[in-house]
Amino acid sequence: MRTTLIGSGNVATHFGAALKNAGHHIVQVYSPTQHNADLLAYHLGASAISDLDNIDTETDLFIISVKDDVIEQIAKQLAVHQKLIVHTSGATSLQAISQYNKRSGVIYPLQTFSKQREVDFRKVPLCVEGTDEVTIASLKVLAHMLSLNVYDVDTAQRKILHLAAVFACNFPNNLYAVAQGLLAKHQLDFNLLRPLILETAQKVQHNFPAEVQTGPAVRGDEKTMQAHLALLNDDALKQVYTELSQSIIKLDKVYNADR
Repeated sequence: MRTTLIGSGNVATHFGAALKNAGHHIVQVYSPTQHNADLLAYHLGASAISDLDNIDTETDLFIISVKDDVIEQIAKQLAVHQKLIVHTSGATSLQAISQYNKRSGVIYPLQTFSKQREVDFRKVPLCVEGTDEVTIASLKVLAHMLSLNVYDVDTAQRKILHLAAVFACNFPNNLYAVAQGLLAKHQLDFNLLRPLILETAQKVQHNFPAEVQTGPAVRGDEKTMQAHLALLNDDALKQVYTELSQSIIKLDKVYNADR
């Protein structure tokens, strides 16, 4: 299948590598910034373009992997070709592209990607949706070539999944950065926390989070929590600490009530 990759960011880079490793022919890489298109196209053995008017009309599949707010605009521009169009977004509906193109779908890779870090794409969950059964079947064949974990997930489910991923990934990473800042102010090394972070992540590979929750909030240790708040000079961080502590207490009560 002759594929054109629309985008050159983190997701596009890893998706493109997975396609190439699976033996797919990537015809072109598009980015509005020619330099970015050139870089990714070079690694994928493709041609680089920065103008959608230069799309190769012999392309069989367009994979749109760009910022959510421009997916619909690009799909509208590509609709003139009436080829299979897929986007990779967790938060964007299928209808955003299917309103312009009869054969449309979604392959959403549920993973955090960075260009500088390799990911075993075979382990990445791929969530598939399509406009009809034939399209879905085609996308599943493609998805199974890229990953061992392929799931049927519709737009409504995918949006919830994306929201859950923000809570599970983006928010904790921001809290890691907060922790790093607290340590740096007192000349302490972030490496001290890395084993703790790793152990916490490993626990939830085999248990539900509520089963392994620890810390002063779940113990009801008010004295320690008040001492922590006193160490924080930032009112916003005090609010975050308080609200997260209350969330831990509330979820623990629900978990214990259901046991």
